[in-house]
Order: sequence, then C-alpha cells, then structure tokens
Amino acid sequence: MAEDLALDLQELRQLESIAKRPRVVSLISSEISHLEKLSKEQTSEPLSTSTPIQTPISSGVKLPSSLPTNYVTLGSFSWDQDSDKVKIYVSLEGVEQEKIKSEFRATSFDVKFHDVQGKNYRCAIPKLNKEIVPEKCLVVVKPKRVIITLLKASKGNWLDIHFKEDKLKPNLDEKRDPMAGIMDLMKNMYDEGDEDMKKTIAKAWTDARSGNAADPLKGYR
Repeated sequence: MAEDLALDLQELRQLESIAKRPRVVSLISSEISHLEKLSKEQTSEPLSTSTPIQTPISSGVKLPSSLPTNYVTLGSFSWDQDSDKVKIYVSLEGVEQEKIKSEFRATSFDVKFHDVQGKNYRCAIPKLNKEIVPEKCLVVVKPKRVIITLLKASKGNWLDIHFKEDKLKPNLDEKRDPMAGIMDLMKNMYDEGDEDMKKTIAKAWTDARSGNAADPLKGYR
C-alpha cells in the first residue's frame, strides 16, 4: 500500500507540472496533499477514535401511540435566506402548535404536523446544503402557513437548500481507495478541462503507450 501511494504521488506531481489551468492545478494539489496525509498516517500507529453520537434536538409534545403513523409528504414549499438563517414557508391551514413534532439535526430536519383536518403531514430534508444549529431552529404557525426557521452554523449564502456534491471536488474519505480517487480526478479533469488540457492528457497517454513517457494513468484505466 505504501509503495502504491508513493507511485500515485509521483504520477500526480508529473501531472501537476504540465497542468496550466488554476482550477486543475488546485484539484491536483488537493489530491497530492490527501495522499501525503495518508502516507504519513501509515508510518504511525493507528489511533482508536470514537465518533460521538449526535443527539437530535426535538420539540413538541408526546402524542398517543394510537394516532395514525401515515404521513402526507409536503414536498412543495418556498424558502428564502439571509446570511444568518434560512426560512421555509409551508402552505398548510389548520395546524395547531401543540400538535407539531419537530426534530432538528446538524444537517437535516423533520417536522411532523399531526391531526390537520384529519390528516398527518410531514416536511423533511434528509441532507441540507450546509450545517445548522439545531437548538436554535424553530417552527412558527401562521393562519395559512407554517414557517420553519433554520439558523446557519456559519454565515453565508446557500446556493440550494438541498445538499449537492461537487463532482470536481476530490473525495477525501479516509477509507476510500486512493487509486479510485485518482481515477475519478483524472476523468473529471478530462471532462471539465479545455481543449489544451484534453490534448495534454491525450498526448501523455499516447507517449506512454509508445514508450516515450511513463503512463500517468497506469493502473487506473
């Protein structure tokens, strides 16, 4: 494994030396840093770490177990934001504050509205764009709608309320195979690069096959 990491680093540094576009150089440098970190970790004794269990922040009264457990999902809602918080507007009449069950986590929320004109409704996002502060989130009932306020863990603008992974961002999962990460990185570089970058990568492949240069993707194609 250590030998593979050393070869990976060598080939990435070769690619870094021929890359021209700043974003591509940044992506390669990020992957190099990740592999260097993995290489250093292999030289030291593994440390036993434990992941703290995240306790959800819940609010609302406990409801009798005899109530129906089927929910109508509220998939349609509007939202806006400022630098500190996100507000979600759910159009729903007849909601009673004491019959709301809400659960907020760092990257998700689940709000249930019970016994609304004989039905149970649910508004939830399993993975938010960024982290929130669960204990400072709240649900406010208005005559014709419900407002769910999420306090951002860090100030800034969200491009979307749902999490969307950047396909060009290197995967830094510690348990992921480094070779698979390099293969994904090179594919993204080719797909997203300009014509010059595509020609450079294609030339490197051609030279490698003819024996004029080391194949930068050997073992990954």
